[in-house]
Amino acid sequence: MKPVLMLFLVAAVLVSAIHVVKAQHASRQVFVEIQQLKKTRDQLNEEWRKLRLEQSTWAVDDRIESIATDKLDMLKPDSDSLVFLLP
Repeated sequence: MKPVLMLFLVAAVLVSAIHVVKAQHASRQVFVEIQQLKKTRDQLNEEWRKLRLEQSTWAVDDRIESIATDKLDMLKPDSDSLVFLLP
């Protein structure tokens, strides 16, 4: 073969190899980022479940009534003092 053609082919192979390495590196970086985002998602989902459980605990009617009567000294109104409004 001619030396010029051989030099061109070697240069083409080297450029191709460099692009393959860059593509693999970028692929690995994206994979690592995806794994980190999945881990963050799982942590946030766990925290969300805990917060929903805590919210349901704080909003239980018996607890609210207990706090209203014990700490705030509130009483249930008499049936005579109730006023119902129609829409």
